[in-house]
Amino acid sequence: MFVAFGFVDGATSYGEELMRLIRDAGADRVGITTAEPLTQARDAIESRIASGMADGMQFTFRNPERSTTPTMSVPGAKSIIVAARSYYQEEPTTGDSVGHAVGGDESGVPMVSARVARYAWRNHYEPLRDALRVAAIRLKRNGHRATVFADDNSIVDREVAYRAGLGWYGKNANLLLEGLGSWFVLGCVVTTAELSPTHRDVADGCGACRRCIDGCPTGAIVAPGVVDARKCLAWLIQKPGVFDPAFRDALGTRIYGCDDCQEVCPPTRRGAIALDVANGASRNVVDALEILTATDARVLEICDEWYVADRNPRWVRRNALIILGNSNLGENEDVALALARYLNGEDDLLREHAQWAARKLGRTDLLSGEYVT
Repeated sequence: MFVAFGFVDGATSYGEELMRLIRDAGADRVGITTAEPLTQARDAIESRIASGMADGMQFTFRNPERSTTPTMSVPGAKSIIVAARSYYQEEPTTGDSVGHAVGGDESGVPMVSARVARYAWRNHYEPLRDALRVAAIRLKRNGHRATVFADDNSIVDREVAYRAGLGWYGKNANLLLEGLGSWFVLGCVVTTAELSPTHRDVADGCGACRRCIDGCPTGAIVAPGVVDARKCLAWLIQKPGVFDPAFRDALGTRIYGCDDCQEVCPPTRRGAIALDVANGASRNVVDALEILTATDARVLEICDEWYVADRNPRWVRRNALIILGNSNLGENEDVALALARYLNGEDDLLREHAQWAARKLGRTDLLSGEYVT
């Protein structure tokens, strides 16, 4: 079996074959870059940490050297294949995506809808991993090492995709794929095979547009390409501890993630590739009342694919209490009962958020502790 490629045309044809395999398996865009350190990403990460804007985020911030040095994850690595897969789909026809009104299921049980960011409506990473594994299997059969990374702290995949020429960095710090925008999950195959890079300079498609900056509900995009995590709802939702009171109103009815900077982005709106979602359920809302009344096990089941710090349902309930406060449903009996449960509970942190919600709804009568749950 011919394993090593000593000529550029051989490396090119092998790389093209691997990229074709990944595209055929379901990826929308594929590219190749070297496994050299991601120095631009490391500089950005270290700058955010030094400025305080990382706000204790982990992910690729946990160990900047490791997440920007591919050879630390795959010793001897020479190349990285990177792929993007669309996760865009229209709002499902069921459920209340607005979330300000009490809805209900077929049994008539009331609910308060809490919005989920589009990327978390269903598991988009596993189909991407499956596509990348096709190339990894081929590489291993040819005698190379190959490891798949997707939604993994080990590598800054946006920088890999940028370096492979898939797109440019938007003002919201997302990677925008040329002609397609940013509704994509990214993943990589880091390999010891030496493949020809696909890098090319991709023109900045943002120009003078600043809709994402102006459209951010908390002003978290503090400069083009710079997001202050201390203000970003997508991070604050995941961050353990007290939810900053300055941003509780802005949270609205979001329970997981925030799509605002993508929803207003012209290249992203124009280039969206709609998924075929005939198979598998999509969930754009969950029930905030259920989160506040269910067992820990049930809450974690609802949040199955989400990042929840320490897998502690406390943080999800904290967010659900803020959603109740923003719901305009102060006269609803189920909302009042849910708030009373936490106002009279033993968790000081959840009690404080319930107090905020009760005051926001004008239900100061609940604060006396006399409301029967």
